[in-house]
Amino acid sequence: MIEQSRAWKREKMRIGLVPTMGYLHRGHVSLIEALRPHVDQLVVSVYVNPLQFGPNEDLARYPRDPDGDAKRCADAGTDVLLMPEDLYPSGFSTSVSVHGVTERLCGAFRPGHFEGVATVVCRLFGVSGCEVAIFGEKDWQQLQVIRRMTRDLALPVEIVGGPLVRDADGLALSSRNAYLSPDERQRALSLSRALYAMIEAVNGGELDAARLVERGRAILQVDRLDYLEVVHPETLEPVARIDGPARALVAGHVGRTRLIDNMALPG
Repeated sequence: MIEQSRAWKREKMRIGLVPTMGYLHRGHVSLIEALRPHVDQLVVSVYVNPLQFGPNEDLARYPRDPDGDAKRCADAGTDVLLMPEDLYPSGFSTSVSVHGVTERLCGAFRPGHFEGVATVVCRLFGVSGCEVAIFGEKDWQQLQVIRRMTRDLALPVEIVGGPLVRDADGLALSSRNAYLSPDERQRALSLSRALYAMIEAVNGGELDAARLVERGRAILQVDRLDYLEVVHPETLEPVARIDGPARALVAGHVGRTRLIDNMALPG
């Protein structure tokens, strides 16, 4: 991959990267299709990164479909599918920590997760030689972490956010949705319904963040709620009142499955 990217660069080609953990769905395909027209060579990586899974998380049972992933990538116009068995060489001993945007929200419930994310993305940038990379907005915190890392380290990579894609019933697309039973899927819909209710409340004149959160929590049907918060879209710091840009983020467990969702609030 490194040799190929160097050859492309000698020919003045623009390289784009879509980093994924595989088990691709329409959300991933939308990222490939969004980036395809803007690059000469498009690389999709498929790698279930062990560094971002905690000791009690679902690394071993994370869904995998390499043949299906390869077909979806080919159909969407991918030039190179990077699917290494292991991305880290023997003796790998470097980690990338991003402070500020990682301590709260998912970072508070998944210690070490974003260090693993930043490390694997930084390595993928180096291996692929990309000049632009796209990340889905479903994991809004991850997107802000990658933007901060790229800016702080002066990495010559443009970071693009791809719009969140939903099923017809409103559930945010996720590889982990495959874990849900029919009953759990119905209850999982409460995440997006809670966020839509908060948007409706803002449109109705409610600007107090605490009351918006109360409105959303009343709708949730999760077995365990990690958080439902209103934050500044870039800093991820809590917002007390909707008097500027704000985003509602939620994470909760339905059965054994942890799900996240987010939406921009009017303001």
